[in-house]
Amino acid sequence: MVSLMRTELVTTLKRQATELLADIKRDKQPVLITQHGRPNAYLVDAGTFELLQQRVIVLEGIARGELAVAEGRVVSHAEAKARMARWLK
Repeated sequence: MVSLMRTELVTTLKRQATELLADIKRDKQPVLITQHGRPNAYLVDAGTFELLQQRVIVLEGIARGELAVAEGRVVSHAEAKARMARWLK
């Protein structure tokens, strides 16, 4: 299923902000705001934004872990368990 993102002009945002926000809250679909024919901003509901922020944090953690492995900054399972013992009490 292909979903086309709704696109609105910045002037529409200026004139119909309340309606756009209600649509976004109801549909949970982002709206691309364009200015002078170019993408300028995305409007998303607060819940979606917070979920995206949480996902970014998780992905950044994974990326840091992958970098640590690539750089050889690793420890054995036993060493990790010993280091974490104080947190697992």
